[in-house]
Amino acid sequence: MKPFASSFGKTISNQQIDSQEYFFPPYRQGTLVANLCIGALFGSLLAAPLADRLGRRLTISSTTLFCIIGKLIQISSTTQWVQFAIGRIITGIGIGALSVVVPMYQSECAPKSLRGLLVGMYCLLLTLGIWTAYMVEWGTRGIASSASWRIPEGLSFIWDLTLGVGILFLPESPRFAYRRGKTEEARMNIARLLGVTPDHELAIKELHAIKLSMEEDALAADTKWYEIFTAPKMLYRTLLGITLGAGQQLTGANYLFYYGTIVFKSAGMADSYVTQIILGTVNVVCTCGGVYVAAKCERRNALIIGAAWSCICFTIYALVGQFALNEQDPSSTPIAGNILIVFSCLFIVAFATTWGPLVWTIVAELYPSKYRAPCMALAMASNWLWNYLISFFTASIVRKIHWWYGMVFAACSLALGVIVYLFVIETKDRSLEGL
Repeated sequence: MKPFASSFGKTISNQQIDSQEYFFPPYRQGTLVANLCIGALFGSLLAAPLADRLGRRLTISSTTLFCIIGKLIQISSTTQWVQFAIGRIITGIGIGALSVVVPMYQSECAPKSLRGLLVGMYCLLLTLGIWTAYMVEWGTRGIASSASWRIPEGLSFIWDLTLGVGILFLPESPRFAYRRGKTEEARMNIARLLGVTPDHELAIKELHAIKLSMEEDALAADTKWYEIFTAPKMLYRTLLGITLGAGQQLTGANYLFYYGTIVFKSAGMADSYVTQIILGTVNVVCTCGGVYVAAKCERRNALIIGAAWSCICFTIYALVGQFALNEQDPSSTPIAGNILIVFSCLFIVAFATTWGPLVWTIVAELYPSKYRAPCMALAMASNWLWNYLISFFTASIVRKIHWWYGMVFAACSLALGVIVYLFVIETKDRSLEGL
């Protein structure tokens, strides 16, 4: 957006036409995009001790304050891009913490038959948020003042307040309540979440499963942080969660989500905002399919298929962009530009139905109760670290290797398919206490 670029970009004077143009150097562009991710990395690590100390519900409510404060700093920025970047970090802290605690809360509150569906819905609403952002930005892109970028920032307060206040009307995780010795509260919360009376068979059965798990945990000494690496089978599970968290980013999805408008502008698209809306729409629609996959299909096979599909899409994307597209005059190679959009959409189909929702479904199901918070925090921190690296270095890398960058994601997708085949266990329809 020109108003944003004029406030925070660098100025180039064009003396021939007596006007000024604006651009973002790669380091500044990467910093503005990636600072949210580095904040989220720290927020995801902060989430585990907060969730175990305050509870899942209060942690969700309190960390939305970071989002609100960070956005206030961004909206109040005028000409100092560093101030905007600092606001992005603070917002990221809140987003990172929420990205750990929200799926944790969902997985601990849901009966096993609905757990995959609910965590899948979490991912669906993330994609709906991305689509909404694209639509708002498309609607404000023609405003000549700073309102063009301040309005999208300001509208996001609606969701901060909805989540921060709304969660207070929901029950605490029964597993957390039971761990704190609040057996009656845990029983009442289970009944409320299942929609039955506290003495119903389903509520009693669920409470009994939690009780057995907690009694097994109590036989061991007090949990130490390093036990997520030293306890039986925990090194394997911890490293697997970290790998899956990183792998979701290494499929290349956020490369298209963050830099899609720039990518398709270079491919000759007249209105790259519209192209981004197309990608966002495909993402939302196909994540509905991902919710079905999470609820009905085996996670392991779906991830393998998704990785192979992603590998094929990015291979074609890279080869067409490198050898068939005329970057100096993209309009002279319209077929190549159309192929880039088609295979970008096909990749989004693969990601949205498999690696988008299923990674967090598996990570939420992978760990015993007493290790769940720190292990999920590490998995999410890994995700945000690679999110940061991709968002920060993409602008510089693309300037060096251009469309070959797609081959990096193709190779990563191929490797991820092999990792899932060799190491991922099937978690569908298994009790959290029985894994």
